Amino acid sequence: MNRPLVGTLATAVLGAATLVGTVGTAHAAPQPGAHHPKQHKTKAVDFAGSVALSNCSGSVIRMPGSQENDPALVMSNGHCLESGMPGAGEVIVDQPSSRSFTLLDKSAGRLGTIKAKKIAYATMTDTDVSIYETGSTYAQIAQKYGIKPLELATEHPAKGAAISVVSGYWKKIYSCNIDGFVPTLKEGDWTWKDSVRYTPQCKTIGGTSGSPVVDTTTGKVAAINNTGNEDGEECTVNNPCEVDENGKVTVRKGINYAQETYGIPKCFGTGNKLDLSAEGCALPKPAATRR
Repeated sequence: MNRPLVGTLATAVLGAATLVGTVGTAHAAPQPGAHHPKQHKTKAVDFAGSVALSNCSGSVIRMPGSQENDPALVMSNGHCLESGMPGAGEVIVDQPSSRSFTLLDKSAGRLGTIKAKKIAYATMTDTDVSIYETGSTYAQIAQKYGIKPLELATEHPAKGAAISVVSGYWKKIYSCNIDGFVPTLKEGDWTWKDSVRYTPQCKTIGGTSGSPVVDTTTGKVAAINNTGNEDGEECTVNNPCEVDENGKVTVRKGINYAQETYGIPKCFGTGNKLDLSAEGCALPKPAATRR
């Protein structure tokens, strides 16, 4: 995983390999615009709406149906949780949290802090996501900081789409394209489905875990950055492997990945409340509620 840099399971040394955070890869300067398909107009991507966590990156997000007075949501990776990484098959819902998030302006300047009330949802099964409910509404954040949330797309991302990975932790934007999709991505004990594979230009590093992956054509969040293969190992921690429909395993050293987010809005209803029983919601459920 793009390892977290601090926190319960993170290492004290920046370069050390741990599973808690974004994958460690070389620091490569982003190449804005270099890979944008010419036939599409692109939207300028900046840091507005992104946040820095103690060990990872994240963003203030809204669902298509979210209202101004709904509690604002913050999205990051499941492996960035302050309590440590969820186990394979574990799903966390409605867990109290007082975690703080540093809110950034469009130029990555520090605006202030917003605070969580609870972890609405988190898992590392099928996907790698954490969604916090904060104690601030979108209207309050807009009034105090002039910041609007990033909206989650509701359509499956497209191969070849130009994307920007916005890291609030590093205050850095990585630009590349979606190279393709991986039916099954395995790393250590964890398995993720239909993952996004970046083209090589997005060399995300530790601390970029949880960064929103923004489609530069729509300006909406298409995925959440979470991992990459550091050492060329097969299916080990920090070395995810691809598994196709026929079970063939492929290792791509230095390539990084994200988890799609287009299905998440179907699991949140009125008032930004989680509803895992809603029609079309495919997020994994806690063991006690599975049928």
